Formats: sequence, structure tokens, C-alpha cells
Amino acid sequence: MKENKNYQVEFVGEKVISISKKQTILDASLAAGIPHCHVCGGNARCSTCRVLVLEGVDCLTAPNLKESFLNNQMHFPPNVRLACQTHAIGGNVKLRRIIQDETDIGLYVGSAAGDSTQQLGEEKVMALLFFDIRNFTHIMENHPAFDAIHIIRKLFSSFQSSIEYNKGNIVETTGDGLYAVFNYEKGKDRNAQAAVRAAHSMLGDLEVLNETYFIPHFEERIEGGIGVHIGKVVSGTVRVGSENHWVVMGYAVNIASRLQTATKELNNDFIVSSEIYDLLKDSQVVKPQSIVLKGVTNPLVVYSIGKPYKQLAKT
Repeated sequence: MKENKNYQVEFVGEKVISISKKQTILDASLAAGIPHCHVCGGNARCSTCRVLVLEGVDCLTAPNLKESFLNNQMHFPPNVRLACQTHAIGGNVKLRRIIQDETDIGLYVGSAAGDSTQQLGEEKVMALLFFDIRNFTHIMENHPAFDAIHIIRKLFSSFQSSIEYNKGNIVETTGDGLYAVFNYEKGKDRNAQAAVRAAHSMLGDLEVLNETYFIPHFEERIEGGIGVHIGKVVSGTVRVGSENHWVVMGYAVNIASRLQTATKELNNDFIVSSEIYDLLKDSQVVKPQSIVLKGVTNPLVVYSIGKPYKQLAKT
């Protein structure tokens, strides 16, 4: 008689359960006392039993017809599976329930939830660009609010063209600053090179606007700093009100933001991390500097590849 072998599956933060080949992950978790949500009764109709597989994707059965049908509608990433349709065929599986209780259902199921991949977030390597106007407080103090907003609109409209031309996307704007990412499907070197091209283009646009627009019309020279870094981030959507907002988060984002802040300290309008500099082709030869960034434990090697500010910036 053929032995019915059992495997171990770890629900991270909850318990390790034993599962036989005949059991689905949902059946085994419920038998072990885990309050696994399954609104449709385990019939692959609601997706509330879905799990995020952290380790051991290859130790699970391939998606069957029911799971594949739902996947085509909801666009699950490869490491998200329906517990009601998935069996273990090996050991060393670690996973996490995505929907913890009924209060989570609206976040992931229904018309308000959006695309499944973006709900959960995807881990990617992106080049990250932060820009900030150095003397914006001075502008706000000396010009009507309408003029200040007009200057921002004029500037960011030009920057958007440079960023999108280089295959980047603006994630958010915050007053006098913006944050953009560059994410080619293949090759982090292309991400780095695109971000640096966009940054140089933005600084060139700024210089042209100063000479042809801001100085003649507002008697102001606008200066700004750019910091660029590359690293692993998580991107996804967060629903606020009736709209989905794309967010990109991670330690690398903090580094890029701090690099932009350091442009004032180093008196250079464009600073990149060594991770970016090492990926550039035919990059200008500049001396590396080791600096300590606020909120970052270890010193960081950076390269100043822009120009000194023309005037002492006012924050």
C-alpha cells in the first residue's frame, strides 16, 4: 500500500502544520486551527484564501484550471497562490496568509481593490531620483502664492518631459520637490544610465528656464539639487479615497532622498551613490567622497558630478 507522505508547511508568524498530498493548503490550515479566510468555501471563486509564498514555490503543485482562470482575471504574481487549490509536493514551504480577517477583504477583493500584483507589491531594483529646489522659501517670501505655484508648474512640466523621455516615472511631487524612478525590465545598468541622463537634462532645462523665463519675468534664479541612487525597493498601490496611488518604498529610497539633501552640504547640484557611478559608461572622472547621511548608520561613498551652486541656497 502506497504511503501517504506528509510535509511541513510553515505559516510565518503563526505555526508549522503537517499536510498530506491529498490535502489542500486550505484544508490543512483549517484542520490545524488556523482561521484561514475562505468566503466561497474553497471553490476558487473569491480569492480570499490566497497566500504569499515566501519559500518553496517549487514544492507546490502547479496552478490547476480553476486557479489559472482566476489568476487570468486578477493577475497574481507567481508567488501568490490559492490555498484552496494548492497541494504540497515537497518540504521547506514558508508562506503567509494575505487576508488575516474579514476586515482585510475589501483591501484585496472587489472593484475597489485594483490589480492583485500592485496590491501586494513587487520587489524590484530601480534607480531613484530626488529633486528639490534649494531656495524655495525665499521665493515664497518674496512672491505671491500664485507666482510660486506657477514657477513650480513651469519647472515640473519641463522636468516631466525629461524624465519620461528617459523612460522614468514621477512617483510623487511634494511642494518644491519631486521623486522619480527608472525601471527597465532588463539591466540595472540601463536604469542607472537613464536616471543620470534625465538628471543632466533636468539641470539643463533649469538653466535654460532661468535665462529665458525665471530671471526675465520674476527676477529669480532657481537652483535645485538632485540625488540619484539604485537599489531594491517594493512598489505597489495604496487606495486613498476612490483612487489608487502608486508608491515605491524601501531603504534605497531613503538613501536617494538623503543624497539630494547632501547636495547643499557638498555644494554640488548633482550627487550620485557609488552604486550608480559604477554602472555608468564613459562617466566623468571625479574623486569619491565619504559622507555620513542623516538616518544612515554607515558612511556612504558618493560622487559629485554636477556643478557648484551659483549662490548660497536658502532652504
